[in-house]
Order: sequence, then C-alpha cells, then structure tokens
Amino acid sequence: MRPAQAALAEVFHKYAIRTGDFTLASGRKSTWYLDGRMVTFRGDCVQIVGRAVVEALSVVGIDGYDAVGGLVVGAVPVAVAVAAVSGVRSFAVRKEAKDHGAGGLIAGPLEVTDRVVVVEDTVTSGGSALQALRAVRDFGAEVVAVATLLDRGGELGPLLAAEGVAYVPALTAPEIGFAFGS
Repeated sequence: MRPAQAALAEVFHKYAIRTGDFTLASGRKSTWYLDGRMVTFRGDCVQIVGRAVVEALSVVGIDGYDAVGGLVVGAVPVAVAVAAVSGVRSFAVRKEAKDHGAGGLIAGPLEVTDRVVVVEDTVTSGGSALQALRAVRDFGAEVVAVATLLDRGGELGPLLAAEGVAYVPALTAPEIGFAFGS
C-alpha cells in the first residue's frame, strides 16, 4: 500500500468504520458502514485525506488540474483537504440552485476554463459523484477525473469510463477488508 493510502486506511479503521445493519445512500443494505465525515472533518486527518487523493491521482498520471470539488456535504471537506495539499482551488456543488445572491449550483472559485477533479468521500453506486460531474460540465468546466476516498461498490469505474473520465479511488473496499458491494 502507498504511504498516504496506508495512513488513510488506518484512520478509517480507527475512527470511521462501524459494523451492524445499515441502509446506504444507494438504498442497499450493508453490515458495515464507513462514515467518512468522522475522518474528513477531523483537523488531525485533513492532511491525510488530501495526500491520499493527490497521491492516488499522481500514481495514474493525473496532475495539472485547476480545481477540485464535489457535492455538498460529504465531498466538501475532501475538496478543501486536496486544495490545502495541492494548492489548487476548491468549490462545492449544491444539490439545488440558489435563487438569490450569485445563484447557481456552484459555490466557490470555479472557472469555465478549469480542468477539474470531482471528489467524493465514499462511493457505492456513484450517484452523488455523477450528479457533481454533470453540474461541473453544465457549468462549462472540464472534468478530468473523479476521485474518491473509498470505493465500496466497484461500480463507478465503468460508468465513468463510458463518460470518458478517469476514476481514481484512494482505497477500495477490499483494501480495507471488505468485499465490493458488501
């Protein structure tokens, strides 16, 4: 395991993985749950989160992106952590457009000429990541990759390949001791 990836796995096991009976955002049932916010909202884990994503992107040759962001709430601390480590700008994608102020779905300094990495904390089927990807494309920016802290479902990669977008999970369910889709 790569250094940042191993550090992320360690803090996931220490703070974020629970066992029991859970219903996931995808509607599926599971006997384990990763509450990514128990890591991404910890000041002592911000650098680990940012480094794990930047390291995973670098391993597959993705660099030179201008901004990183994703759907509120889960993706926002991931985006800020990646921005803090890499020096790029971060932004958030709202679930609904604001009808006051500057309005729109995008909050933060995203520009139409940006090459963007969409991030998410945990992905099962990828619905939130795909929603953010569409919002960024509708805004006019180019999505070069979708990066997640944990891929627990193993389904998003083929969907993104069909969209022509690289998929870069920092960790997968099997790498932390669970089967895909379990």
